[in-house]
Parts: sequence; structure tokens; C-alpha cells
Amino acid sequence: MMRRGVRVAQTLTAGVDEAGRGPLAGPVVAAAVILDPRRAIRGLRDSKQLTPQRRVLLARRIRERALGYAIAEADHSEIDLLNILQASLLAMKRALIDLPLRPARILIDGNRAPWLRDCFADCEVQTIVSGDARVACISAASILAKTHRDALMGQLDARYPGYGLARHFGYGTRLHLQALAHLGPCAIHRTSFNPLRSWLSGELPFGALPAHGLLGDPELGDAELAEVEMAEAELEEAELEEAETAQAEMAQAETACARARAAR
Repeated sequence: MMRRGVRVAQTLTAGVDEAGRGPLAGPVVAAAVILDPRRAIRGLRDSKQLTPQRRVLLARRIRERALGYAIAEADHSEIDLLNILQASLLAMKRALIDLPLRPARILIDGNRAPWLRDCFADCEVQTIVSGDARVACISAASILAKTHRDALMGQLDARYPGYGLARHFGYGTRLHLQALAHLGPCAIHRTSFNPLRSWLSGELPFGALPAHGLLGDPELGDAELAEVEMAEAELEEAELEEAETAQAEMAQAETACARARAAR
């Protein structure tokens, strides 16, 4: 968990959001953010609407300017034990508890809130559908959760090579499914998610894919499926950029060789 903040005497509002409900591997991450109304941050919006570079820049500004923030996780084993919805709510509650300042108001993205009566009974709690696109403090939480999780999956890629975790962050892209069928699951894969659940139970032959739309967990909705599509698109864009860079470097090398031959 991570936290930062300074104490001030004012009514505080915390925004809460999560990242990583849809992936086949790794934790679900939640963030809680209390913004400083005196230090506005331009460009806050749903993290899924931002480029990776813009998310990283905004995450740095949020950490610098927020009155307080906290980031927490529920790992793959808790996801398998509780289901992804309850694990997400658990991560949200952990982030709120770890805030360095106590909010008077809590705004949570979506339509479900964790049980907070035991520790935030005196706080106003409100859920807001699409809050990450409508409310600044929830947008900030979305950005912190997403960037933290992406960086974490990059670190886990070095520990569990071969799956491409640093590229797709655990989402069920074609690259990930191919590696999963070839290598089998590693220690951080969610065995309650399809296709692993069907493979390990014998419902499907190992490596065979279930019918379209059955990847992941039954609790997942359209937003999580959209995240998988976004991860696939970002991966394809990165591969295209790598190919274009390689072609440009090759062209430069050929030009340099031609000039060297002409100079002889």
C-alpha cells in the first residue's frame, strides 16, 4: 500500500476507483484520492480515455498536488477466493483505510460500494456510474490505480517471463492466450477465470478456447470487456510502432552504407 498527504482543517471528499477487474493475471488495484481544490489538475478523465504517456504524466501531478492518496490491492488468490467483485470492493476499502486524511464524503465509481459502516460510519458514501469520466477525484483515483497496476505488471513480467505481462498487463489478448496455452499458468494467474477455469476443470481441452464472450469471470461486464479490447488495441499499436521504428532504422543503415560505398 502507498499513501501520502498533509493534514488540513476542511471538509474532504475522497474519490475511489479500481483497475484490473478484467485481466487473467495479477491483482486488482484500487486507489483513493483527496484532491486539493487550491491546486487544480487539468486533463483529469477516465484513465481508459488517456494515452499511456498522458496517464503517467497525470499520475505524477496527482501525487504531487493531492492532499492525500492511497493505493491498495487484492491479489489473485483473494480474487479466486472471493470473486472479482468482492475482491475489488476489498481493495477499495483497503485504500480508503490507508488514506492519511479522513474524508467526510466518499465517491465511488460504479454502482457498488464496499461495506464501510465499520470504519466510515460517519461518512457520506455515494456510488456514481461512469464517475471516472464525470468526477475529478474519481478520475484521479482511476489514473493512479491504472498506472500503479501497469508498473506492477511490468515488474512481474521479469519474474514470470514468457507471458508478455509488461505488454498486455495480464488482459486476455491473443498474445497472452497463446502464451498461456503454451506455458500453462504461473503463480499469479487467476484460476477462477476462463479459459483457465475450464482447462483446469477438464471442461475444455487444455489450450482450447471457450465460446466467444466467456473469457474472464462471470462477474465481468461490458466495461471490463472494453478494457480487454483496449489492451489488445494498445498492444497492436505498440507492435506497429516497433515495426515502423525497425524499418526506419534499417533504412537509415542502408542509406549510411550506400553513402560509405559512394565515398570510396
